Amino acid sequence: MKYPKILTIQDISCVGQCSLTAALPILSAMGAETCILPSAVLSTHTGGFTGYTFRDLTDDMPAIAAHWQKEGIRFDAVYTGYLGSARQIEYVLDIVRNLRQDGAPFIADPAMADGGKLYKGFDDAYVEAMKPLCFGADVILPNLTEACLLTGIPYREDYDDAYIRTLCETLHGNGAKTVVLTGVHLHEKYPAYPEHSDLTGVVIYDGETLRCYPHRRIDRSCHGTGDVFASVFTGAYVQGISPYQAAAFAAEFTVRSIEHTVDDPDHWYGVKFETQLPWLCETLGKELA
Repeated sequence: MKYPKILTIQDISCVGQCSLTAALPILSAMGAETCILPSAVLSTHTGGFTGYTFRDLTDDMPAIAAHWQKEGIRFDAVYTGYLGSARQIEYVLDIVRNLRQDGAPFIADPAMADGGKLYKGFDDAYVEAMKPLCFGADVILPNLTEACLLTGIPYREDYDDAYIRTLCETLHGNGAKTVVLTGVHLHEKYPAYPEHSDLTGVVIYDGETLRCYPHRRIDRSCHGTGDVFASVFTGAYVQGISPYQAAAFAAEFTVRSIEHTVDDPDHWYGVKFETQLPWLCETLGKELA
């Protein structure tokens, strides 16, 4: 197993099992030295909590990056999640350009929208600022809403395979080398799940081949699952696992985490991914053996 040095840039929501509080333990469990650059510190995430505190760390980012550059610190991968402003995106672009080892991958999770809507505090100008970051990535990890915003293709809840292919081809055509599109509803039965007529899946497109990994659909929305998926994908991908296999691995871990949370009505603010870390370590070890 490799021992990569991964930099992840996103916020710290102190309570809520998302962003850096998910990325740091997951990537560490997957054998990576995990370095962090917090974009903001919040008392909780913003999904369902009220009165949360927010500390913007934008002004700290360039000084941190300058210190790393002075010390000759370089990273074997950079993985970005939730960023709080367009100005932060400019700083992150500089980090991606200047602080990666030669050939080190850049994985971008747009983390700005879902359900056809932008997250609170974001606007069209933020989407425009996000485009050069995403279109310069080795792997982009959008959900359907984010893919539509980045491409200008109208968001639809009812769609066919051609619509999904167009989204993926447009993202790739704009510069994203590999597209991993999450939360895609599938409309056919798969042998692995004969009891299901409607599944959710992950679509992977590398500019030549479009593949889909179907997984069980759980009828409950959970905060932080996108961050959990992106972190597992990044950990697997940086270990040399193919994008398709990394996406499948991340999807299974995310589903398992939801399944171990749904029976606890008091745990509405995230998923109990920590309970599945032993499975993650064991399965990754087998994959890399």
